[in-house]
Amino acid sequence: MKKFLIALSMLAMGITSTQAQVAYEKAKAFDNVYLGVEGGVTGPLNFKHFAPVNPAAGLKLGKQFSPVYGANLEGLAFFGDNRWQTGSLGFSNSHTVVRAINLGLNGTINFTNLFCEYNPDRRFEVGAEAGIGYWITYGDKHLIQTGNTGDDTELTAKTGLTFAYNLGEKRAWQLYVEPAVLWNLTHGPGDAIQFGKQAAQLGLFVGLNYKFKTSNGTHNFKVWNVGELNDEINSLRDQLNAKPKEVIKEVVKEVVKEVPAQTTQTLCIDNLVFVTFAQGKYFLTNEAKKALDDVKAGRHVQIVGTASPEGPKALNDRLSQNRADVVAKYLQSRGVIVDEAKGQGVQGVTSNRLAVVYVK
Repeated sequence: MKKFLIALSMLAMGITSTQAQVAYEKAKAFDNVYLGVEGGVTGPLNFKHFAPVNPAAGLKLGKQFSPVYGANLEGLAFFGDNRWQTGSLGFSNSHTVVRAINLGLNGTINFTNLFCEYNPDRRFEVGAEAGIGYWITYGDKHLIQTGNTGDDTELTAKTGLTFAYNLGEKRAWQLYVEPAVLWNLTHGPGDAIQFGKQAAQLGLFVGLNYKFKTSNGTHNFKVWNVGELNDEINSLRDQLNAKPKEVIKEVVKEVVKEVPAQTTQTLCIDNLVFVTFAQGKYFLTNEAKKALDDVKAGRHVQIVGTASPEGPKALNDRLSQNRADVVAKYLQSRGVIVDEAKGQGVQGVTSNRLAVVYVK
């Protein structure tokens, strides 16, 4: 038993480590929903009278909560008369086309994504499905016994394996084969819960699911490689630390474009105040206010707000203007004359999340 627990622990650690460097884009409530149709055949699991098989057809409506775990609602209709040895599943002498239906709620697990790193472009996947259902039998009323030794409704369970193949360039369609067992849990007197092959049907189903388009623009989860992103961030940080003068020159160059041509003052670093911001933010830190406090009251200034290359253009334009405005508001509160405060969006290729104050 101890060896078994150690093996399970090592397996869990391995699964965690394989997906530790992967992050998934947050999904909305109706993302990763799919609708499917299925058909198949079933027969008694005891194999005493497996033939003729019972044809079946159904629908599935499901949702993937993650690349590994999901759930679905399933409705199956059965058309044959090959009953369980005990309990109710189809009735001979039935006068209805549909002999019985089973409505189930199933949980799903994707073994491929559990043990291997998730890949939205993957073609072949293996998983499992298990759930509980409610069975209703239609047929000859004279064959439905009374006294609770037999009735036309049963509690059922389903267990099965799924072998799926993702179709299409965007992997929006999924064709699967599912061998499964449908268990009658209440086939005995008093409807006592019990598993038994004498009251089970072995089935083979083939289905086709359509995965609806999600809010991320695909039909699957969107995955980000955190390790690669961290490496890129660290590389940019190293470049920034190694070349601070080049970064300042580039920002100064962009500010020069905004300086009025009629000025006669020589532009140098001493004429500039740099205010840095966190990514996506435009509030002033205590360090930023301390730098701005060096600008004397009564001086004229021109302010240029900038943003880093990340994000859409409209967002960066608005963010750069907000940065220029918040600096202007602070300086005006201290008696500084702001001639212009203008956002310039993304300037250059560096992460210049800045507002640059040109002191005239």
